[in-house]
Amino acid sequence: MDTLEPNTAAISLRVRESRFVAKVKVTPAGLLAIGGLVSGILLSTSVLVWTATSVARRRPLTSAILAKR
Repeated sequence: MDTLEPNTAAISLRVRESRFVAKVKVTPAGLLAIGGLVSGILLSTSVLVWTATSVARRRPLTSAILAKR
């Protein structure tokens, strides 16, 4: 079985006299873990927004009156 090579990415930025260099090496398993983390963050954010707006969905008239204040 072949060993999987890590994916690599590099960036170099220069602004006037400042310089920024970043290099990253990630294995396919690492990419899968990063994808899982990002999807978990996005799903939890949607749950938080849904919960925060539940009062407005249940009581639209009250929410409209409070919004006018």
